[in-house]
Amino acid sequence: MDVVMEYMDTYVFDGVYNQAAALTSTTPLPRDSLLRQSLSLFVFIYAYIVAFYFGTAGLSYRYIYDKKQELHPKFLPRQKLLEMACASRALPTITLMTVPWILAELHGYSMVYKEWSKFGYVYLGVSAAMFILFTDFCIYWVHRLQHHPLVYAKCHKLHHKWIVCTPYASHAFHPVDGYLQSLPYHMA
Repeated sequence: MDVVMEYMDTYVFDGVYNQAAALTSTTPLPRDSLLRQSLSLFVFIYAYIVAFYFGTAGLSYRYIYDKKQELHPKFLPRQKLLEMACASRALPTITLMTVPWILAELHGYSMVYKEWSKFGYVYLGVSAAMFILFTDFCIYWVHRLQHHPLVYAKCHKLHHKWIVCTPYASHAFHPVDGYLQSLPYHMA
């Protein structure tokens, strides 16, 4: 992410912050400012997740999804739009809750290493497999715990509103639900 943000700062954010400073007669936020880094990360991650969501869901809907499923009696009126609206409401909050994890990684509070050969390529392959097993295991249990009566109605029930799903249901859930299910990726 640090390489991506370096490019984004150079080609996008430096100009934005310089222009904002000129408009407000202030000095631009320096690159090492936590406020600037947080704002930049939010804008980048949010733009990415919106493009990813609508891009992959849209392509899946157009080319893969069996539209005959929309004839199912449990398919809600205007469901596709409801799924998109639900996801559009959830994504900003999920992004806001994700920024501190990425910010911590950028500041070295992570075990991410960039030199693939540092521990050997066998370790790289094993760690990739362990990452998938760990995150899948944890997401399963987070999902199971969200079915507890104290949690279900508050943040997980919306996830089960879509009985006959379209690809647009992929992010159509309560923001806390989405964030909790993303935690294993940040912990791994």
